[in-house]
Amino acid sequence: MAKRDLYEILGVSRSASEEELKKAYRKLALKFHPDRNPGDKESEHQFKEISSAYGILSDKAKRAQYDQFGHVGEGMEGGGFGSQTGFGGFGDVFGDIFSDFFGASGKPGGRARGMRGSDLQYNLEISFEQAAFGVTTEVNIPRMEECHLCSGSGARSSKDVEICQVCNGTGQQRIQQGFFSVSTTCGKCGGQGRVIKHPCSKCNGAGRLRNFRKLKVTIPAGVDAGSRLKLSGEGEAGMGGGPSGDLYIAIEVRPHPFFRREEFDIFCEVPITFAQAALGSDIVVPTLEGKVELKIPSGSQSGRHFRLRGKGIPHMRGSGRGDQYVQVNVETPSNLTARQKELLKEFAREELKNISANQDNYPLMRKFVTRLKEMFG
Repeated sequence: MAKRDLYEILGVSRSASEEELKKAYRKLALKFHPDRNPGDKESEHQFKEISSAYGILSDKAKRAQYDQFGHVGEGMEGGGFGSQTGFGGFGDVFGDIFSDFFGASGKPGGRARGMRGSDLQYNLEISFEQAAFGVTTEVNIPRMEECHLCSGSGARSSKDVEICQVCNGTGQQRIQQGFFSVSTTCGKCGGQGRVIKHPCSKCNGAGRLRNFRKLKVTIPAGVDAGSRLKLSGEGEAGMGGGPSGDLYIAIEVRPHPFFRREEFDIFCEVPITFAQAALGSDIVVPTLEGKVELKIPSGSQSGRHFRLRGKGIPHMRGSGRGDQYVQVNVETPSNLTARQKELLKEFAREELKNISANQDNYPLMRKFVTRLKEMFG
């Protein structure tokens, strides 16, 4: 029976690059590997065939001979395994396959590294004014900290720590899977590379204890709800000498009875009487820094906005502040005295005369009447 074309076996063209050959082999090796298909003779045969094909085509000399003659010379067959060139082109593709099979890429012989501590988040609620102008406050953070009795070693004394005999202190075990040899976390020491004979009496070998830590936190001026501040190294302590995690302060801002915020501007609503709107008046309005007087001109309409420059939120980066906008709303009294009713009736009579004589004083009413006539004639 004629042998199958090697390029056909790998599913690539004859002009395929080294990288294309590698990707094709890796894909097929993962699919037909015996460890993924236990007892499947066909998969085992396929795996041997693609390995042999890749072993030839990944070697430049063998590939050139195969392209010219359709076969390789004696002593050069069999791919990478047991050939004159050792593993041929398999070496740089093995690492990827190991990672997919076993989820490990640890290198044998290296010392085990400590595990980094977890990051923490603390939700801090502050007032509207504190968010605007900043504040330094104290927080009490529950976290895992290094045990001071054993200095984080987890052992009663330095003599009670031994190098793991299984991994010889590397934290990695070498496992043979068929012709694959990989490193994985040592099952004896859990990757620490050491074994504790007598654990610390305070932390019971953990090397860490739960504790509350008081920290001063400076909230910069201009922060808004949803902001997060990072305090490096203030998270939970690492294990086995690993670095500490980070602490994130998540800002929550209490609602204000007067103000609402849009970026660096603030808004508030102030009620005024009909007389104040019609005749004009000086009114008192709140700001973040106290009360100020605001002049309401005569003839002001309900809903009108007035701008107070520089009375908003300070910018977080750079100088300057936002503005404050005051909306005046005309409030109609719900209960009138007899005298008020008498005066308003007199005003209404004068108002009707004024409307007839000068409609420019009532632009909204004039616009409404005009549209009403256009619709109904």
